[in-house]
Amino acid sequence: MTNCTDEDLDNYLLNQVDLRHRQVSKCVEDVQKIIKDLTTEVSSKDARFQSIANAGVHNASLKDQPALMSKWSALLRGRCAYNPAIQVLSPTLYLISVPLQGLMGYKERRTRQWRYYTLTGSRLLSPVREPEKLHQWLELESFVNPSQEWHDARMTIEGDIVPAKVVNVFKDLLETSIKTRGLTNKVSVLESVGTAVRVAVETSEAQIEVKLVPTVELMNYWPKRARWPRLFRRWPSTERARCIKSFGFNLMASSNYHWLLSFSRAEQVLLSNIDEDGGCRRKCYRVVRQLKEDGWCPGSKPVITAFHLQTLLFWTCEKYPCTRDWKDFRGCVLRLVQKLHKCVSQHYLRHYFIRSHNLLKYSNTNELDEVAKKINHFLENPAADRSNSKSRQ
Repeated sequence: MTNCTDEDLDNYLLNQVDLRHRQVSKCVEDVQKIIKDLTTEVSSKDARFQSIANAGVHNASLKDQPALMSKWSALLRGRCAYNPAIQVLSPTLYLISVPLQGLMGYKERRTRQWRYYTLTGSRLLSPVREPEKLHQWLELESFVNPSQEWHDARMTIEGDIVPAKVVNVFKDLLETSIKTRGLTNKVSVLESVGTAVRVAVETSEAQIEVKLVPTVELMNYWPKRARWPRLFRRWPSTERARCIKSFGFNLMASSNYHWLLSFSRAEQVLLSNIDEDGGCRRKCYRVVRQLKEDGWCPGSKPVITAFHLQTLLFWTCEKYPCTRDWKDFRGCVLRLVQKLHKCVSQHYLRHYFIRSHNLLKYSNTNELDEVAKKINHFLENPAADRSNSKSRQ
């Protein structure tokens, strides 16, 4: 990468990355408006599902916690225009959390070990498998004061709040709401894969695939299995880590029986404040993300998403915590690309908060190997790779 200069990267950032940012921002704005209307309509039919306007610290259950809301606003002021429920995984693939209401006073508890039922409630001869590292069961008894509406056989089995059943109820309400709001020409429900609710949203720029996931937002609570920050690490600071943990985590209905742990608020704050010392971390992330989308891993369903790159950036920041480690723009981009190449080649990328979970565990290995070849080609000849990228614009 010796023939790639800081000036080359700055030009790439200006000509390609900023263009991408403007286009994506416009799409996010369009999608946000449509999904907000739809989820507002869904909420009017079933108050357990909230509008995405009430996601994160805007959740109605946090109105009595002004200090937390003030802290969030101060951290993200001028840094993040997106709704906290929206995650842009690629320019045409979004993940949107739909907040759930009525589950108050969460407490982590020791769960029952065996479940003997199908999703219809029938008993099985053998137990349902236990959740993996990034998943957990969720029971009504996990909450001090669940609303009466959650004692509903359409949502629960033997005291468990079952993600697949929650998603089924949400999907039925969503399909009705699309018609009620007269949005059939802008939103269409796609064939589901697993328990996901997938819709195609027509915007002024492009068609966006959106994955809508009912989500339990748990503020002011940090799960015991997320042992973070790690001992003797200098990034982020102890004060910042304590602040981030106060925003809690989410449980997302993304599988049949088990709820997925998500730390999207923590990740949003980490990324938004990542260059307070004047470093070039975020610039490096944006350049590498653009290179990935332009040539290494394009398409609507990439095997490597922005979430993977964000996770890689956090690990790199933890290993290189000093300001001086993030002053050489070209060198820092190279370091991040090399680390990406290593992770993709080894099919291994640890989750930042749950270290024992490999984010690439179920990724297509052939696709990963192909991405690794393209990244290796870039490392050998970055100028040619960028030229090819420009020709595709």
